[in-house]
Amino acid sequence: MSYEFLQTLWFILIAVLWIGFYFLEGFDFGVGMLLTFLGKKDNERRAIINTVGPTWDGNEVWLLTAGGATFAAFPQWYATMFSGFYLALFLLLVALIIRGIAFEYRSKDASPKWRNTFDWMIAIGSFLAALLLGVAFANLAEGVPINDKMMYTGNLFTLLNPYGLMGGLATVSVLLLHGANFLALKLDGELRERVRDWSKKIYWVAVILLVVLMIGTFFFTDMVSRLGYNPGIIPVASVICLLLSGFFINRKMEGWAFVMTSLNIVFTQITFFTIMFPRVMISSLNPAWSLTIYNASSSQYTLTVMSIIALIFVPIVLAYQAWTYYMFAKRISTKKDSLVY
Repeated sequence: MSYEFLQTLWFILIAVLWIGFYFLEGFDFGVGMLLTFLGKKDNERRAIINTVGPTWDGNEVWLLTAGGATFAAFPQWYATMFSGFYLALFLLLVALIIRGIAFEYRSKDASPKWRNTFDWMIAIGSFLAALLLGVAFANLAEGVPINDKMMYTGNLFTLLNPYGLMGGLATVSVLLLHGANFLALKLDGELRERVRDWSKKIYWVAVILLVVLMIGTFFFTDMVSRLGYNPGIIPVASVICLLLSGFFINRKMEGWAFVMTSLNIVFTQITFFTIMFPRVMISSLNPAWSLTIYNASSSQYTLTVMSIIALIFVPIVLAYQAWTYYMFAKRISTKKDSLVY
């Protein structure tokens, strides 16, 4: 395999890892953010947590794998991004730690105050993680200040620009809807009806914010110069899928509604990676200083060995995760005798 082919292949594989993370951990974040608003009683909140209880930590592995693959395949990309976005990534790590602690310790004490505190930790941690990831990806598509030495010269507030905030808020709203559709698939009874009502409210917020983000993408990124005023089927399909999710929500077809928000997330992430390619970090100071798959990658030998390992183990991991979801596919009831604490 040629060196250029391997560089392109690993850019695509890293994109796939991020897409998988957004799809799987995305509804986890949505469920977490909805927890304190949907669950009025302890058994209802426990049922909501149980919908993601067996899988949330496995879903986070996609993030770790994406980070590890970036370090191995594109070490300069990893170095620039993780040093430049250090504070933002530290806050993301704190948010994920807060969620993890809350999931594990929430039921260690029956005190309502104890459990309510950890429920809010899940909600806040999920919100911060979704917001920060959305801000980060919007900035990667727009471009950040990188000098001729491949060093990020901005700070945390540099990332909190109008387009970055558009990306963060749109991500939060879409993942909320994604999580609500997942809960409608997993819950039963009165709580399921409550989720359906929330889905209808969240839907319009998500549509508005996604449309704002798509419009902003034309003005704040170089999407037009790279893709033209007709960006192609994928960005358009992203918006269409989100619109169709509302159609299915109103008809109580939760399975198809979940498929539509899933496709929206996949197509949106593909759009961001398409805007970036072959760049991995765009310099807003000088386009010539951008990091690309060619000047930020590991050696051909390293990429070759990684490709062989990935070919062997990735199918195994995917099969195991699919089996996990199959085993925990049944609906969750709010009846106390059926809940696992």
